[in-house]
Amino acid sequence: MPSREFTTRSPEETVALGRTLAAELAPPNLVVLTGDLGAGKTTLIKGIAEGFNAAKQEDVTSPTFTLIHEYRGKDANVFHIDLYRVDTPRELETLGIDDLMDDRSVILMEWGEKFPRFQRERDVEIRIERLGENERKIVVSS
Repeated sequence: MPSREFTTRSPEETVALGRTLAAELAPPNLVVLTGDLGAGKTTLIKGIAEGFNAAKQEDVTSPTFTLIHEYRGKDANVFHIDLYRVDTPRELETLGIDDLMDDRSVILMEWGEKFPRFQRERDVEIRIERLGENERKIVVSS
């Protein structure tokens, strides 16, 4: 799939785009989301989780401290992983990410670019760039 670029102008539009993208992220899927702190990665994931009927957007929060949140849907299990605080391959290993990967898994990984393995293994990359206070450029590529 060629890269596609979207522009959203509010958190609500970013969530709505996430709901739309969910239709294209059928499991199994490893998605690496990149962007600066506060770019809107978790906001987009709120929509993706909702698109899979795995969670309501208000129930999706950043797993910065817990590192992994799981949302179970009828057709997919959505795993939201945040590697911001994970610095070494050993720390990464303790998370058991390989154990999460199965035919029903959609893994949405923030900060996965810190580990070359996920750049190689990813199915989709979503880059989010802040253009203004609420405006975001979102590039989806595989």
